[in-house]
Amino acid sequence: MSDILTRTHYPGDALMKRRDFLKSTALAGAVGATAGTSAALGGAASAQAAVTGIQKYGTLGKTGLKMSDISFGGGHLPSGSMLLRAMDQGINYIDTAPDYGASESHIGEAMPRIQRDKLIIATKFCRQGAYPGHLPLGTKKAEYIAMVEESLQRMKTDYTDLLFVHAMGEKNDLEGERKRLLDPEMLAAFAVLKQAGKARFLAVSSHGPYNMETLMLEAVNSGHYDVIMPAFNFMKFPRISEVMKTAHSKGIGVVAMKTLAGAKGANLKEPGPFEHAAFKWVLKHPEVAGLVVTIKSRRDLNLYVGASGQAFSAADQRHLDQYAALYGREYCRTGCSDCEASCPAGVPVGHILRYRMYFEDYGQEKQGMAQYAQLETNAEACVACDGQACNAACPHGLPVGGMAAAAHRMLTLA
Repeated sequence: MSDILTRTHYPGDALMKRRDFLKSTALAGAVGATAGTSAALGGAASAQAAVTGIQKYGTLGKTGLKMSDISFGGGHLPSGSMLLRAMDQGINYIDTAPDYGASESHIGEAMPRIQRDKLIIATKFCRQGAYPGHLPLGTKKAEYIAMVEESLQRMKTDYTDLLFVHAMGEKNDLEGERKRLLDPEMLAAFAVLKQAGKARFLAVSSHGPYNMETLMLEAVNSGHYDVIMPAFNFMKFPRISEVMKTAHSKGIGVVAMKTLAGAKGANLKEPGPFEHAAFKWVLKHPEVAGLVVTIKSRRDLNLYVGASGQAFSAADQRHLDQYAALYGREYCRTGCSDCEASCPAGVPVGHILRYRMYFEDYGQEKQGMAQYAQLETNAEACVACDGQACNAACPHGLPVGGMAAAAHRMLTLA
């Protein structure tokens, strides 16, 4: 792993030797996992703590790129040095975007210390600024190209490995999203960027809540996309599982996101970190090359890499079963919007409960509130509604009406 960086020390701790760093991270992982989302540690976690660094890399289909099975979700990348630490532990893939705060700029801070061909960068066709900055249908080829060139300047690199059309299905407009997926201006821009050596492969992502499976399958069958990144976790996604298998059969790489099913994880009695069980469940699927998960701290990094290369066990399944029993009626399934047609007020429940998850479970209060404030229709109507229609329509038995009303109070601090 040491050949990933041109030097293995970090700003602020130049005297720390590699062996001391690895010892400290193993200890921090064991201690840190006792707090936050994984309250209980037992023998299984102690064994995991001995595993330091990435143990497995998966191939992203015909691209030939080999990504670390646990990879860096850079939506809240705190600094360039955090990326260097992750790379020193073997992580070689980072997911970023122009609308992920200072994420691309932090990658640029680290770039002088990185051997570029040892890092897979995935960024998006987006404008810089607040999320969502996705370039809309109607954007001209020149603007697509300009936005990517600005990303490259921020990251201080000549090229991006993957270039994503991001968040398919965020709008409840299947035909409009189909057009965005196959926008001739976007495809022409990518062809120019690829010819110039500035972008290697085209990719697409979706966390719904609308038509995730339909849009991902159309991307797979279009012949234009090299990689897909859907939401996928143990809370059962049978239709997206089939899409992923089809992608794999065609040589299209699969990256998974939203793998922690809400990341609630506290109050579980099973030993070992819940996160490890959730990651191992995702990675047991041969079509998945790797997953991306938000890493905001050393604690996150040290905890998450412990799942790398580890087999999914009966104990892991018990852990996930307990999570589902505790939280199954609190977690709005990513990519599901089945209840919304029953809402007399047209409330976008899937979006609202995702923003509540950011606020309540992810510790991303400002992001949740900011995105909620951008909605044309919020959940104010749910406060005075009995919610019976939406509750009855939820295929997972969630008390949707009450959850949406609570989300409104939370996200407006009402």
